[in-house]
Amino acid sequence: MRAITQSSKLSGVRYDVRGPILEEAERLEREGHRILKLNIGNPAPFGFEAPPEIVEELRRVLPEAQGYSDSRGVLVAREAVADYYTGIGITGVEPEHVYLGNGVSELISLVLQALVSNGDEVLVPAPDYPLWTAQVTLSGGRAVHYPCDEQNGWMPDLAAIEALVTPRTKGIVLINPNNPTGAVYSADLVRGFAALAERHGLVLLADEIYEKVLYEGVHEHAARHVNETLCLTFSGLSKAQRVAGYRSGWVVASGNLELAIDFLEGLTLLANMRMCANVPAQYAIPIALSHESSIGALCGPGGRLREQRDAAHRLLTEIPGVTCELPGGAMYLFPRLDPTRYPIEDDQEFVIHLLRATSVLVTNGRGFNLPTPDHLRFVTLPRVDVLTEAIGRVAEYLDTVRVD
Repeated sequence: MRAITQSSKLSGVRYDVRGPILEEAERLEREGHRILKLNIGNPAPFGFEAPPEIVEELRRVLPEAQGYSDSRGVLVAREAVADYYTGIGITGVEPEHVYLGNGVSELISLVLQALVSNGDEVLVPAPDYPLWTAQVTLSGGRAVHYPCDEQNGWMPDLAAIEALVTPRTKGIVLINPNNPTGAVYSADLVRGFAALAERHGLVLLADEIYEKVLYEGVHEHAARHVNETLCLTFSGLSKAQRVAGYRSGWVVASGNLELAIDFLEGLTLLANMRMCANVPAQYAIPIALSHESSIGALCGPGGRLREQRDAAHRLLTEIPGVTCELPGGAMYLFPRLDPTRYPIEDDQEFVIHLLRATSVLVTNGRGFNLPTPDHLRFVTLPRVDVLTEAIGRVAEYLDTVRVD
């Protein structure tokens, strides 16, 4: 019999956040090991509960949420999203410009399938959230990575990005606050991205899922600065409202929508084909957007997320040969291991050895499309005592492999 093989479209597609490293962790768990999981930004397992008003609203609407909704989403939820963006100064957003999805991840897939033709290029940060690169590739395009400068707080260089634009470039991805680095971009830098997109007629793909997870700085919405081309803003409830399992996200089209009529028809076609997003979770959106999110208190002085970030950063940077930019947002640290002291050739293999030795699960930097094997990503969601134990184990392991 002929072997059944995977599609050739998967060639070059990677998603190391849930790849071989996680598979090894699951194998170790089956053997009875207790794994400290610092690999995925999933708030619920670490004791972050959803706001009670959201949970109560879902209980209330369950009897009336048993059928399909409009493929773009229930109207009351799309109205709430449109009102939210109108309220922060983005003009012209109407409910018909809002698409709801099973989290931002599904919407990234739908948007790139609708936008990217074979051979098209999309500019993506390095490091990035790897779903962007994977979905560009799966859509037949090529992810062209623009570097972010660790020595400058992981900020991108707009001139270097512009030098990468070619006639095949279709869009540019802006992840702000950034995953995995936690960098928060200034208003001037965001305006620069918008201006670059407009000069070259690119779609600006603004991934803003961490917009409210801020320790320092102020989040600047990219859509405020896009008028002459299309801006697509991705966000949702998974991080700010701690309901990752509800799979409740949205994408909003703004800017020059006249130029995007054909694309939006394609996006609507794909939305129709998946019927609709999870209907009960859509009803969480109006109640969530009508209440002040408690995430601000968690990130502010004395807040649990800030204390965990600070403790983990201190513990990691106390390890010889480990440096780390202090993130201004998101839920991660992205430390660098000095390659002269930690001569790592294969960072995925290194992380698997680290996992076996310490029972601590982290993600390798090249899993985020960083070109060098000298970074790791740590999730900062566990409580300080758990982070202290986990990073202590990592420090002990690094003592055994460091070249002094």
